[in-house]
Amino acid sequence: MKAWIPRGTRRWARPLGATAAAGVAMAALTGTVVFAGGGAAGGGKSGGTTVTDPSLPAPRVDMRIVRESDRDGKAVNLTLDDGPDPTWTPKALEILARYGAKATFCMTGPNARAHPDLVKKVVAAGHRLCDHSMSHDTAMDKKPVGYQKKEILDAQKMIEEAAGGERVRYYRAPGGAFTPQSRQLAAAHGMVNLGWNVDPGDYERPGTDAIVAKAKRQLRNGPTILLHDGGGDRAQSMEALERLLPWLKEQGYAFGFPKIPQA
Repeated sequence: MKAWIPRGTRRWARPLGATAAAGVAMAALTGTVVFAGGGAAGGGKSGGTTVTDPSLPAPRVDMRIVRESDRDGKAVNLTLDDGPDPTWTPKALEILARYGAKATFCMTGPNARAHPDLVKKVVAAGHRLCDHSMSHDTAMDKKPVGYQKKEILDAQKMIEEAAGGERVRYYRAPGGAFTPQSRQLAAAHGMVNLGWNVDPGDYERPGTDAIVAKAKRQLRNGPTILLHDGGGDRAQSMEALERLLPWLKEQGYAFGFPKIPQA
């Protein structure tokens, strides 16, 4: 497996230029499906306008990048990336169980294949699965579509096999490196493209106090919180989770999952 790529820089999709805008207009004439969202990928605003590529399978679910919660009212969606990890994933599961919280675990294919027992424990505890690619390549959006397809679909297969057949409901591009094609590939295989609203930078290990403070500040951005249970030493992430969960409950937040819209 290739070396891990640092996550210190979050990446965003570009706004529509003249070529993409022309594609939207052409779609209106040709009948190609267009999904409207508007905004950037990753932790930005809504999911971006995407025109389907007729050379790829048609989407089964909406192609937009989703950040909304499936719970009405005051709710958050906890997401944990880069596992499963034999040290940190069991700790995350224990903390979540103690506070009655659910989360979406965004796993890499090789990690899922290496730790199928942990994948099954995640499923058995009522959490959801998310495809986080094979090699965690944050430059996936610069690579050919064939490469993106292999990264996404090989990981989906590995995670579902490790889970004993449980369906992977989401796809999250490493570092937010989504493309229209990767969104369509994920959606064609039943996976909703998953973004985030709250990124407290725990992957950089700035200290538990900094992670907690930043997460609280960013909650005004929306409900989906990005944390990590893999990709390195996640002691600070687990400490932050342990502090955030009781605080969220005290503030009246419920714990939901990212919303799954239909195409």
